[in-house]
Amino acid sequence: MAENKEKLFDQFPETSYDEWRAKVEVDLKGADFDKKLVWRTNEGFNVQPVYRAEDIAGLKTTESLPGQFPYVRGTRTDNDWLTRQNIVADTAEEANEIARDVLTKGVTSLGFKVKNVEDIPTLLKDIDLATVEINLTCCPSKSLAVAEALVACVKAAGCADSFRGSVSYTPLRRQLVKGIEGVDVAEIVAEACKILDAVKDVRGLRCLTVQSEILANAGAFIYQELGYALAWGAAWMTALTDAGRSATEVACRIKFDMCVSSNFFMEIAKFRAARMLWAQIVEQYKPECDCAAKMMVCASTSKFNQTIYDAHVNLLRSQTETFSACVAGVDSIVTTPFDLPYKTPDAFSERIARNQQFLLKEESHMDKVVDPAGGSYYVETLTVAIANEAWKLFLATEEQGGFFEAAGKGEVQRAVNESCTKRHADVARRKEILLGTNQYPNINEKAADKIEKTEGCGCGCGCKKGPNALIAKRAATDFEELRLATEAAPKRPKVFMLTIGNLAMRLARAQFSTNFFGCAGYEIIDNLGFNTVEEGVDAALAAGADVVVLCSSDDEYAELAPAAFKYLDGRAEFVVAGNPACTDELKAAGIKDFVHVRVNVLDTLRDFNARLLNK
Repeated sequence: MAENKEKLFDQFPETSYDEWRAKVEVDLKGADFDKKLVWRTNEGFNVQPVYRAEDIAGLKTTESLPGQFPYVRGTRTDNDWLTRQNIVADTAEEANEIARDVLTKGVTSLGFKVKNVEDIPTLLKDIDLATVEINLTCCPSKSLAVAEALVACVKAAGCADSFRGSVSYTPLRRQLVKGIEGVDVAEIVAEACKILDAVKDVRGLRCLTVQSEILANAGAFIYQELGYALAWGAAWMTALTDAGRSATEVACRIKFDMCVSSNFFMEIAKFRAARMLWAQIVEQYKPECDCAAKMMVCASTSKFNQTIYDAHVNLLRSQTETFSACVAGVDSIVTTPFDLPYKTPDAFSERIARNQQFLLKEESHMDKVVDPAGGSYYVETLTVAIANEAWKLFLATEEQGGFFEAAGKGEVQRAVNESCTKRHADVARRKEILLGTNQYPNINEKAADKIEKTEGCGCGCGCKKGPNALIAKRAATDFEELRLATEAAPKRPKVFMLTIGNLAMRLARAQFSTNFFGCAGYEIIDNLGFNTVEEGVDAALAAGADVVVLCSSDDEYAELAPAAFKYLDGRAEFVVAGNPACTDELKAAGIKDFVHVRVNVLDTLRDFNARLLNK
């Protein structure tokens, strides 16, 4: 049999972008192409509905290989990232026991929060420091002592040449989290130099931290986290090279602790852009070799978008986030346990978090594929677009005197807080969806009894926040406060769907209204339909309804809404589901409540809570 070498796509003529767009515009039936299909990102650029080869023609990002400068495709020639678990325990002995246990379950990187320097030998007891990455976080005032203690343990284990790990030195944390004004750069540099001297014999120990995850978990946009991370790293480079340290020494001691959110492709592009821009920044300091320009990144899945209600949806969020991070080629990943917003993670949630990474390694073999997004028309374009926006912010921060200066004056915090406020407003209006919270809630779920902790700084210092502090409030917090107030009320409000008229419209609007009022945790009473509004109102009152929602079609509201409102006669709150053309006439008749896609869900439900919960 003769071999058939015919290629499938040779049977079809090439189609230009103009031809494709012309066809799409016909299918849109007069609707505006840009308004319907072009997405405007929070990062300040547009995303098109389709990308082609010509969109990446000439892009420098496609010219290098994995492991080659400027490392846009990765700093390694493999993708075997480290699976990190941050150990939470009451004592050093308990932490060590948990750590040794999880090391038998696939974990290759450990994180410990150090309260007492004397605990470090106990934390690391019987752990193979030559093969396990060790990361110690602590109060900045203890970083030097912690570094010295860790180095002593590493040397005692005889693995100074093979050890990998980090000690966090984050002197700006108080400025960012607490809003403390002013930064003593000279003091920071002096302490950093002492730490660099302390770790000089352990090549793989990173001790200068860029903790941009703080910004992301406070609501920063993707380009902001990246832009400020680069500025933070450059601040370390400038301050310490000015102090006489070599560029190679400083760059090789910096570690980036970054966040990864659920915006799948944008996050992949962010990390690719981060490596590329950081390499170019370090290059300007004239290091001895390109290897100093390799960015080391630990990515942690987002806490900002985690929820208390329908908490298992957090697993879906963190899975896509972990996937983004591994595709992007980061060095290590922390998958945040799904129950973190309301309790100290237990053994079950930590096991699930580990397994989320192992699924990607053992089931999908993502550790065997280097830069799988490389060459993608979409991802390559996003990489450049995000890099451009982050670079603008980096330059603007440099013009403000650099990251240390900008954070000390509160400029960084103000910018992030503006973004956080916008994102909360978008959640309130459902422009940003949190499944199970502001859309499709489980209306019968109770959460008050499972909350074991309140949100706070977590440092145990009891210090108060200043005016320049990051807001740092999860996106779901406002809606959760509504539902918790409903749970605490003496009587759970009942919302009755008075469905009447056009079958399709009444079903659609009843479903919309069920979702709407379910976000406050109200009891929903749906119905198959009524023949008259009087019949519906009587049924609502018999059911003990606090709110009656009229669900019908726009054409029928002009007659049905005034009749139902008059017959109800103030015996319950009355709501029209929709935004009909006759709205002004209905308002003139005394009807004031309408629910539809353009209203602020949060503000509307707050208003209803104020009316209903204190009856």
